Amino acid sequence: MSLFTVLASGGINHNVWAVALAGAISFGVPLTLAALGEILAERSGVLNLGVEGMMLVGAVCAFLAADVTHSPWIALVAGIAGAAALASVHAFLCVTLRANQIVSGLALVIFGSGLARFVGSSVEGKPRGAQVSSVHVPFLEIG
Repeated sequence: MSLFTVLASGGINHNVWAVALAGAISFGVPLTLAALGEILAERSGVLNLGVEGMMLVGAVCAFLAADVTHSPWIALVAGIAGAAALASVHAFLCVTLRANQIVSGLALVIFGSGLARFVGSSVEGKPRGAQVSSVHVPFLEIG
């Protein structure tokens, strides 16, 4: 039985489509935002292939800060600081030492992935450390 006949007969549960769409959106948004940032950086003449490594280091720093402080705002600042630290390494290598941007960016992806895995292994599987409380905006509420 081909996929077309299964789809035409309505043999797939509609919840599968909802789960697949939700997964695609939740996994695609961070990568899309990173791609938009890289497009802006590339327009200025900087080729930064280390964006994924910077995102991973920032995420681990934010989670560790949230786990310790239970504050989402301190976690946000820690995530920004972690990613900015790796970005400054890339800037130092490319601007000061005149390293190849492609090699430096790919090295940062490998380094950032390994660092995030190593540092984050101690808190892997733990529940969230901080939660953002809901904000009620009167003219945006439904009902």
